[in-house]
Amino acid sequence: MARGWESKAVEQQREAAGNESRVANKEPLSPEQADLLRKREGLLLSRSRVLHDLEVARNPRYRAILMDALRHLESELVGLEDHRYKQR
Repeated sequence: MARGWESKAVEQQREAAGNESRVANKEPLSPEQADLLRKREGLLLSRSRVLHDLEVARNPRYRAILMDALRHLESELVGLEDHRYKQR
């Protein structure tokens, strides 16, 4: 189960890196856009940490907490993406 999540995380990180390089070639970001980008990067970093902890966790209660955290981070990322598309 964690392997599927991990590959998705890697894919999102590659996409984020590609977006950042495209942004670097364009006009500067507005303060709101920069804030959203920082939030997204923070969420992706937290998500990576939760995925790592999930891979090594053995306690079922701790794994359940990590899964809840992962679901929360995923929903936050989706919310940021929705917000970003609404701005366009």
